[in-house]
Amino acid sequence: MGLRPFNALSGEVEVDGGHFGGSIRPANLAVDRVDRRLAEHQTGKRRVVVVARERSGRTLALVTKHEAEGVEIVKRVVAPGSTVHADEASHWDALHGLYDTKRINHTVAYSVDGACTNQAESFLARLRRMVDGQHHHVSPRYLYQYATHAAWLEDHRRLDNGTLAHRALRLALAHKVSRNWKGYRQRSFAR
Repeated sequence: MGLRPFNALSGEVEVDGGHFGGSIRPANLAVDRVDRRLAEHQTGKRRVVVVARERSGRTLALVTKHEAEGVEIVKRVVAPGSTVHADEASHWDALHGLYDTKRINHTVAYSVDGACTNQAESFLARLRRMVDGQHHHVSPRYLYQYATHAAWLEDHRRLDNGTLAHRALRLALAHKVSRNWKGYRQRSFAR
């Protein structure tokens, strides 16, 4: 899934990761509830959407098992010479030798001296609302498709609905049948 160099994000790029899925449903009675943050009370289906977002530009969203895998993603999708903005998570330390890196500690402030990840976090918040509010559940198998769809919507959010519908239809008709989506409803009813 490597990107060509001319597709690389450049300039000011914000990176962040957000966790989706993987926790068990809370019990009805409060006395029966468990701490769902603990590993033994999770399903193993938890995934991380790592987002790299150009300021005033494109958004790339990829799905991984752990947020630390986002470092390799950033190396693949961000052009050398770019400035990368990240939070204080220790795995982003590896970016300092490769890029001009600005870090923000969210316990202190959301933005200091131009360092912030507000646009990346904004995308993750909208994706979370999309998953929780519209879809109610997204399988880890299809999370990548939902995340890239949300990135496309994010990049084109200033266009009117008619233009978006025409672009989506034109893109859908120009591509071959998706092997991931073809017949997925029939498979779920066959069980």
